[in-house]
Amino acid sequence: MAKICLCLNASTIKRNLEILEKYRKYADIAELRVDCLDPDENFYIRHFPEQAGIPVILTIRRKIDGGYFLSGEGARVTLLSRGLAFAEADKRHNFAYVDLEEDLEVPGLEEAVRTFGTGIIRSSHNFEGVGDITGKIKSLRRIGDEIAKVAVMPRNLKDVQAIYRSGRETRKITKIIIGMGNYGVNTRILAEKLGSFLSYASAEEEQISGHTPEDELSLSALGQISPREMAEQYRFRDINSETDIYGVVGFPLATSYSPLIFNTLFNREKINAVYVPFPAQNLDYFFELARDLNIKGASVTIPYKEEIISHLSNVSGSVRAAGACNTIKAINSIDESAVASIESAGASIKSAAASIGWSGINTDTLGFSESLLGFLDKKNLRGQKITVIGAGGAARAVVSEIFRLKGKCLILNRTPARARELALHYGYKWGGLDSQALDIMERYSDIIIQTSPAGTFPDTDDDPFELYHFNGHETVMDLVYNPPETVFLKRAKATGCNVLNGVDMLVRQAKYQYQYFFDRDFPEQFIPVLMGILQNRKEHHEKEKK
Repeated sequence: MAKICLCLNASTIKRNLEILEKYRKYADIAELRVDCLDPDENFYIRHFPEQAGIPVILTIRRKIDGGYFLSGEGARVTLLSRGLAFAEADKRHNFAYVDLEEDLEVPGLEEAVRTFGTGIIRSSHNFEGVGDITGKIKSLRRIGDEIAKVAVMPRNLKDVQAIYRSGRETRKITKIIIGMGNYGVNTRILAEKLGSFLSYASAEEEQISGHTPEDELSLSALGQISPREMAEQYRFRDINSETDIYGVVGFPLATSYSPLIFNTLFNREKINAVYVPFPAQNLDYFFELARDLNIKGASVTIPYKEEIISHLSNVSGSVRAAGACNTIKAINSIDESAVASIESAGASIKSAAASIGWSGINTDTLGFSESLLGFLDKKNLRGQKITVIGAGGAARAVVSEIFRLKGKCLILNRTPARARELALHYGYKWGGLDSQALDIMERYSDIIIQTSPAGTFPDTDDDPFELYHFNGHETVMDLVYNPPETVFLKRAKATGCNVLNGVDMLVRQAKYQYQYFFDRDFPEQFIPVLMGILQNRKEHHEKEKK
């Protein structure tokens, strides 16, 4: 089973031990990054394994390999020797492993290391792409007991696919394979699927001292996530060869709460599955990777809710009505009557074997209407004049539901042609986000629904329509859920408007995704539990800011 390695990159031994204690129950191994220590701390590294109480990797990473050690190789070898010197009979008091780069030639040190039972990790780092991963793994080890470590920087999901294929091609070799950066996050979570000995994690709140932001290649930028998130949210230690893979596809996927929702559900319902992010700049690459990994299903988000339809062999009525899809499933075939059933009453989907393909459904539609109608305590939108801001995939789902529920609608978008295209399909009014739209918007202001990504983390200062001034009588819904209160909602709330963010809709649409994925009813009693988890996440983030 793959292990979680906590990367300790604080500037003092004391702080590293504090971090280790905080995450102890999640970490199987720790890596002491000596290159991040203040120089005076180097005198104390030898006793760190005994203080740590778990196996420790000794690493002194050069700047060319993504580290912070700037002195010459002679000084680095001396420091490595100091950390490994005076080995004790009790191996728990020695470093369990030492990380040596592929070009480091220190035969005497390596012989001494092996004599006292310290393992060698022979490492290679490629920050420019992936290269021949399989060839590199096979060539790295000088002696059979070494662990080959290859860290690469995938530039797209095609590169990620190469990482997984190399994992299969080298399945008999003890190795560590790491996909760095945003694209590589899923490879860290799915280390067991790669046959990787371990996966690195880091304390996200810890900063590396002594380096300017310009110099710093942070661990989070390299794709590391916290050991708590690995162990609890992704249930890293439970992933095995039988674990089904689900995920979310979009770009850049910086803020999605879907992994938290679905992995929490999987844990509660005892489903052997994991839900991971697949950032994609190319849908063809995603579907190639999906076939390789046997991905069972995925949520679809910005910017692919419309484009993905052309990749599907079956689509539901909700997709055809909205012209957008937010959920796909790998299937043999699909029973169209079951699709109609889930869209009308939330019933489960039943599949029957036929030809291989992908099917798609839109759960944003019901997620939106259930959330808004519940907030308004209404059964329909008859008599309501509504402004929708945005004309993308989410807006299409919203507008199709407004039409079904008998509401009147004005669609505004930064690109007026997009608003016009959507509006003409329903006979609705349209316009741009400019001063000309203000007069007509006043007549369509019973409800204002903001569907664009404007204001989403990290661009939290964005306001989709600063020209509009709320008067306090509007009901305002913003589909953004991170942050839970956007600048747009704050302005509306300040004038006395009733406001609703996108969290409730997110959970409700996830309910229908779950039913679609697993052909089973959603545990309704779990909705308030999920809402509470998301609320706790909000409070945690606010504390971190302080």
